[in-house]
Amino acid sequence: MSTFSIHSRLRRLSKTQKLSAAGVSAAACAALSLSLVPAHAETPAEPQASSAAAPVVIAGLPQAKTIQASIIEQHSTAEKLVKAADAVKAKHAAAAKAKAAAKAAAKAKAAAKAKANAAAKAKADVAKRSSQAASRSAARTPVYADNLNGWITEALDIMKAHGIPGSYDGLHRNIMRESTGNPNAVNGWDVNAQNGTPSCGLLQVIQPTFNAYHVPGTSTNIYDPVANITAAANYAADRYGSIDNVNSAY
Repeated sequence: MSTFSIHSRLRRLSKTQKLSAAGVSAAACAALSLSLVPAHAETPAEPQASSAAAPVVIAGLPQAKTIQASIIEQHSTAEKLVKAADAVKAKHAAAAKAKAAAKAAAKAKAAAKAKANAAAKAKADVAKRSSQAASRSAARTPVYADNLNGWITEALDIMKAHGIPGSYDGLHRNIMRESTGNPNAVNGWDVNAQNGTPSCGLLQVIQPTFNAYHVPGTSTNIYDPVANITAAANYAADRYGSIDNVNSAY
C-alpha cells in the first residue's frame, strides 16, 4: 500500500484515533531506528572531521515491513469502528425521526377526533335546541273551548293573522243580537230567505256573502262557528270598517 493511501485513511479518522495512530507510528519509528543501527557498532571516541557524512546502512528491512503492515491493519480496524459508530448513529437518528413522526401523526389524529367530536356536539346541540323550540311552540299553541267564548277567541286570533279588524266585544254583541249564540240558527222569514238564501249561523250570513268573504284556513261549512264569525267580520270590515261599527242588521 502506498504512503498516499495511508495518509488518505488517516485523514478520515477522528482526532482520538489519529492521536492513537500517531503514538503507534512513533513507537514503530523508534523500533525502526533501533533496528537500523548494527548490533556490533561501536561509539567513536572522538568525532572524525570529514567533509562528507558517513553512509547509513539500513538494516532490518523485514521488521520495518512488519511494523508498517501492523499500522495499516490498525488503521483498517479504526475505519471499521468509525463506520460501525456512524451506522449506529444513523440508526438512532432514523428511530428518533420515526418516533417524532408517529407522535405528530397521533397528535394530528387526536386533534381531528376532537374537532369531529366538537362538530357532532354542536350539531346535536342545535338539534336539541330546535326540538325544544318546537316543543315550546307546540306547548304555546292555544286550545280553544268548544263554546261561544272559545269560538270568538279563536276567530279573533285568525282575524289578527289576516289583518281583519274587530274586538271581542264587537263580535259578542252582534252574535247575541243575530243568533243569541246558536251556531245552527237560520232565519227563514226575511227577504233573504224569501229569495232562497236564508241567513245562517252565529252572525246570520247568507251563503253568497260567506263564499265571497271566506277566510282561508277555516272551514267551508257556513255553520262552523269560527268560519261563520271570521267571514262575517271580513265582510263587515269591507263594508263598515269593522264589525265593531255594526249595531243592527247589516
